[in-house]
Amino acid sequence: MSGHRRDKLNTAVAEELAAIIREVKDPRVAKAFVSITGAEVAPDLSTAKAFYSVLGESEDVEKGIASAAGFIRSELARRLNLRVTPKLTFVRSTSIEEAMKIDRILKEIENGTNNG
Repeated sequence: MSGHRRDKLNTAVAEELAAIIREVKDPRVAKAFVSITGAEVAPDLSTAKAFYSVLGESEDVEKGIASAAGFIRSELARRLNLRVTPKLTFVRSTSIEEAMKIDRILKEIENGTNNG
């Protein structure tokens, strides 16, 4: 599979997973603010890593996603109509939390500078 085609597939998988994750009824997922930040599909389409971030309390989100993995994969298969639906592995990403932390620190610095 060419690099461009795989990039398009990664984007499509991430977009569909973002929509599907909002439909998960497991309260551990439904009550959390879960965001799909990206996806990496293997060249042979057998596996895919889905990167997600959680805003706020996130103690049981990982267990909830693992519990809903079958539903998520079957929905992905239905929506994307792929020859092979990859086995999903969910990987926690802290990119959003890190960005918010940096933004908070910058605002604190800015406020400290303006007050002095």
